[in-house]
Amino acid sequence: MQRYNRNMKKQFFEKIFSEKRMQKYFDAHPENESLAILHYQLNIEISESFYTCLSVFEVSLRNAINRELIKKFVTEEWYNHFPTTPGLSKLNKEITQAQQQITKRREFVTPSKVVAELTFGFWTRLFNSEFELILWKDLRRAFPFMPKIIRQRKFISAPLNNFRGFRNRIFHNEPICWKLSKLAEIHNEMVTVLGWINKDIPEWIAPFDRFDDVLLKVKNQLYGIGNL
Repeated sequence: MQRYNRNMKKQFFEKIFSEKRMQKYFDAHPENESLAILHYQLNIEISESFYTCLSVFEVSLRNAINRELIKKFVTEEWYNHFPTTPGLSKLNKEITQAQQQITKRREFVTPSKVVAELTFGFWTRLFNSEFELILWKDLRRAFPFMPKIIRQRKFISAPLNNFRGFRNRIFHNEPICWKLSKLAEIHNEMVTVLGWINKDIPEWIAPFDRFDDVLLKVKNQLYGIGNL
């Protein structure tokens, strides 16, 4: 069933969201303007359904890494050691930017605020190959429930970088609602890695993680209804 105002036609969506953004949807459904508009709406809905996993993942990941960096440098202000640690100084720019953002808000720079201010990209970058010899020995402990047979940096770095790119697409309102099986794979992998951080997280988020329900709705409305 259509859930948008029937008076809002193609010209309305092109005016509000731009012709370029909408073109992919109208190209995908050249004979069905209503379905193209519905497709755009469903893209927004399924993007929103990832919020639970993404928000829990980001907070869980940075807290787990923060815990291990505190142990490594024996201080909550571990980031102050990066400028003088060979191989890590290149990361200081992002730390400085985070501190500046906190100062601009006229707040005190504290360890907890720095951790919260650092970007998701910063945390995922720590698992890149360039930092393997410096950080992996310590940061692997952020994933205590990861199977030992695959507990290697590359098996963490790859999904983290995929999640980062996917997160950015969602937060920049990019189209993701095309290969639905791929979306299910990403969601399942995110839940799996969450379980590597803490085995109880997947069970905790399951009751309020709406992804599966929204995915089914998208499948039904895009492919299960003949007269849209």
